Amino acid sequence: MKAQLRKRCLAAREAAPITARAAAAVRLYARLMHLKGRTIAGYMPIGSEVDPTRVMRALSLDNRICVPVVTSKGAPLRFREWTPGCEMAPGAFNVPEPVEGGWRVPDVVIVPMCGFDASGARLGYGGGFYDRTLAGLSDALIVGLAVEAQRLPQIPRGPHDVLLPYIVTDRGVVGAD
Repeated sequence: MKAQLRKRCLAAREAAPITARAAAAVRLYARLMHLKGRTIAGYMPIGSEVDPTRVMRALSLDNRICVPVVTSKGAPLRFREWTPGCEMAPGAFNVPEPVEGGWRVPDVVIVPMCGFDASGARLGYGGGFYDRTLAGLSDALIVGLAVEAQRLPQIPRGPHDVLLPYIVTDRGVVGAD
């Protein structure tokens, strides 16, 4: 069932106008621009994911930025420091990751997704990387990033699925502050 939902959400995200993805990124910046002295985990976008890299650049003026690195199957993600213009190389799943940089534990985690619902349930890509990671970051502020086209009425949840406190979209914010 989740595989069918993923296909549906990815098709909807792909069909969403680029202006919707840009609007979601602008809303994300508006939510996080006040942060200073924090360690913020962004991500390097793949496919039609909302691109947070401009937000990461802007936030890097007052914060440390890091991005996820897959170290092995079944393990939580680790986060390596990222700076604008740092040397990147393809990592797991061909996602770019910094070649050098210290390992960081984020205070804020920006999370990509295939789909979401109003309860904060997130439909990921099926590897469980973010669920394993977020379970170990209970003190971090978790922020989902998506376009409204990715919203589903309900996502089936398993025992290890982590609810997101809020999700920023092109049309607003889903969830509590």
